[in-house]
Amino acid sequence: MPKISVIVPVYNVEKYIDKCLDSLAKQTFEDIEIIIVNDGSPDNSQKVIDNYVKKYSNFKSYIKENGGQASARNYGLKKASGEYIGFVDSDDYVENNMFEKLYNKAKSQDFDVVACDTNLIQNGQTMIISSLVEKDINTKEEMKKQMINFYPVVWNKIYKRELFNKETYFKEGVLFEDVEILYKLFPYIKKMGTVKEPLINYVQRENSTVNTFDNRLYDYIDNWNGLIDFYQKHNLYDEYKEELEYCYVRYVYATFIKGVSNFPYAKFKKAVDTAINNVKSHFPNYKQNKYFDRSPKSKYLLNFNKLMAKILYYKMKLSR
Repeated sequence: MPKISVIVPVYNVEKYIDKCLDSLAKQTFEDIEIIIVNDGSPDNSQKVIDNYVKKYSNFKSYIKENGGQASARNYGLKKASGEYIGFVDSDDYVENNMFEKLYNKAKSQDFDVVACDTNLIQNGQTMIISSLVEKDINTKEEMKKQMINFYPVVWNKIYKRELFNKETYFKEGVLFEDVEILYKLFPYIKKMGTVKEPLINYVQRENSTVNTFDNRLYDYIDNWNGLIDFYQKHNLYDEYKEELEYCYVRYVYATFIKGVSNFPYAKFKKAVDTAINNVKSHFPNYKQNKYFDRSPKSKYLLNFNKLMAKILYYKMKLSR
């Protein structure tokens, strides 16, 4: 059994995948398997994959019908046998010592999850993005506080394999599945470690998911409504209500609203109505939540309304 399984979903990345796989082949950590899942890619990505599989015995290739990134990751999870799981997107690349540093940290105190910082590469510029896990977390109360402020991506972390099961696989057929699965996992993470170094290079491209502005942005709301159902189903809701409430409001009134500000105004207005109605339905008394403080972010969330949304829309339109 390898110590780490790294899952790489592949779709239409023949221009970038060589750099990704090369960075994984050069890992200083030897006891690692690389699980590459070709999600029905119509380009020549598989030819590149085949070259690495022939050259490196720890590289494994699988081809499946197209089902989206979440589907490919779930397929990889079923094939993985590592003690820990990592995820790398096929148009990104990692530092040569990434998995050695994360694994050594994980084993130092038996952490369930270990996170690192990220190099964000965009338009030829590089910026370090913090994981927002500023110190090791060893208690449930610390973990609950971390829920309200962390970088919600799966690829800057490694995870104990037993965290994943049929209840905590990626939600398929939606965008923003990273956010959805991480909030499912949080109640089951007892200890989280951190490595305060940027060990993964996230290349943000114009056609990437985060730059896709269409009706799929409503997946933010659908995913969070599903998370409420998940916490209720598993008798976790009462214990985590305040964290869920704060995060729900933040993602709906901030992240979702920012995304839909690219819509024509009539569609934006409809999206604002949907956001407000959902918050009122699930958390009508959210303004009493203990996590709100005097910060500008909290003031925005506490006072969000249709007029504020309209002003925000036209300010953002002018800034583009």
